[in-house]
Amino acid sequence: MCGFLTEVTYSTDLLPKEKFIEILNLSRKRGPDSQGYLSNNSQVQFGFNRLAILDLSANGAQPKSSYTQRYMYVFNGEIYNHLQLREKLSFQKFKGNSDTETLGHCFDELGIERTIRCLNGMFAICIYDQKTKTTTLVRDFAGIKPLFYGWDGKKLVAASQYDQVRSHPHFNVKPLDLSVLKLYFEQHFIPAPFGLYQDTFQVKPGEIISFDEQGKLTAKRYWELSKSKKATFKDETKAINKIKSSLDKSVYDQTLSDVPLGAFLSGGVDSALVCSSLKKNNFNFDSFTIGSESKTHDETERANAFASNLEIQHHIWHLDAKESLSYWDEAMQSIHEPIGDFSLLPTFLVSKLAKNHVSVALSGDGGDELFFGYERFQSVAKNIKFQHYPKLAKKMIYAADRYTLNKKYVNEVLLANKQSLAHQGLHTRFRNDDILKLNADLKEINLPSNFDVFNYNNTKNKEELLANMRYAEFYGMMQKTLRKVDLASMENSLEVRVPFLDKRLINLALEIKPRLNFYKGTQKILLKKLLKQRVSGVPMETKKKGFSVPLSGWLRTSLYEKFCDTLLQDKAEDFGLDVRHIEKMLKEHRSGEADYKWPLFTLYTLLK
Repeated sequence: MCGFLTEVTYSTDLLPKEKFIEILNLSRKRGPDSQGYLSNNSQVQFGFNRLAILDLSANGAQPKSSYTQRYMYVFNGEIYNHLQLREKLSFQKFKGNSDTETLGHCFDELGIERTIRCLNGMFAICIYDQKTKTTTLVRDFAGIKPLFYGWDGKKLVAASQYDQVRSHPHFNVKPLDLSVLKLYFEQHFIPAPFGLYQDTFQVKPGEIISFDEQGKLTAKRYWELSKSKKATFKDETKAINKIKSSLDKSVYDQTLSDVPLGAFLSGGVDSALVCSSLKKNNFNFDSFTIGSESKTHDETERANAFASNLEIQHHIWHLDAKESLSYWDEAMQSIHEPIGDFSLLPTFLVSKLAKNHVSVALSGDGGDELFFGYERFQSVAKNIKFQHYPKLAKKMIYAADRYTLNKKYVNEVLLANKQSLAHQGLHTRFRNDDILKLNADLKEINLPSNFDVFNYNNTKNKEELLANMRYAEFYGMMQKTLRKVDLASMENSLEVRVPFLDKRLINLALEIKPRLNFYKGTQKILLKKLLKQRVSGVPMETKKKGFSVPLSGWLRTSLYEKFCDTLLQDKAEDFGLDVRHIEKMLKEHRSGEADYKWPLFTLYTLLK
């Protein structure tokens, strides 16, 4: 795990090494153990901050040149099957046991694209081919590790953090992209391939981007989640057994480490399953939970029950509001790009707790997206029969449900003309009229045309709809969650691994009939039944909490002045924002007239 920076020039000079290292140091917390630098003195320079996980010797250091010296490269992440890949290579002269060295040998023998298709892991890689003068950027298939870049045909800068790209003198003068700003307000994060400023981008999950000697860009996906893979598992028992064996194998593979390893443990199903698989693999580990004085947000009782049942060493950090808020500024330092998810604070705190004991932690992220854990899957799907009704009829149904049936059956989303818009509407916590009041110019601005995550057609087939929604969740909400975890954990120099996003487990989820994941209004039933087999005496049916905080109340008290100082500054005008409307939102939230916690935090991370 690390933070890296690469600069490739096509018609201008490279930055002086001292300035390059200054920008590289922005990611020093991602890799505090050592720093490396490599350049061919003419067109490319690499910088690397290392968090040593595999092969702690200098053999695992980066930047690296392959054995033949053809490829120069940097790599952030872990390749869990790298030892198996070594066995398939004809050339066996290895100096150490790092996955970094394995990659170079694979590039020499298999080439770049063939190597990438063989990898199972989480990774962001930048490779320079000294023979063809080609630069290649690659991101893992699930988008676990971030990879940002700036490119305008004259200069390429690639980095682990967006602020590193923006700090480069060639890209810190680029103007704001209003279409991406509007997208940020709607999605509460900036999805790939977009950057907030022009000529800045992200590599998509499962994408390879190559830049030739003249700087011409070629991009393609080497892997993409399927919407139409034929489901072969139609039997619940067989599906559960296959999930069990696949998860156990994924967890086993992800215990590959030369430093202590543990796991996050909330009161939810997914993290408990990961812990149960670690235990099943006879792995000795510690687990970590954050406790809150707010009963609405506290899951320590269930987490402790899971840990006790599994007989694992469990660490709980109970924080009251005052103590949690004492870490606010430190946690906000982890935000190197706008992200409107305030669960970043508890994620930062549980990472801080874990780092006191381990350098690697496994999480349960990805289970909700793959196995239909969110209520919104059912919320849209249960309204499918109304989707084709005339708008007036839909309004009457919604009104009747709201005022006579206590909102138990239908949801306001059925008023949307398209299922995809209904689905997207459940993600957006920033009302369109508030967005336009903040910046009236955005009314004439369209969202980026290539943001197509929610671009799917209406269907009367519920399983087809669920497959479309899973795709949108995988490349939407899940990407925001992964980004949040990466930011919060790496600020603490902690590597977080995600067993549910093993390539084999992802493919298995696609092979299971979506309906098997639901039973009498309960979602993610397969994972819940699997956990019940492994953990007895802990109730499975509880409302999802995760690691969260009572931000709404804090914004009316302890954080009010801090948010005013940040949101009402002159910087807001740089984004064309109406400070008067922001002030109105703050006052209405404080008085209890409205709950603007999501929009206000979304603005806060933009302006901080």
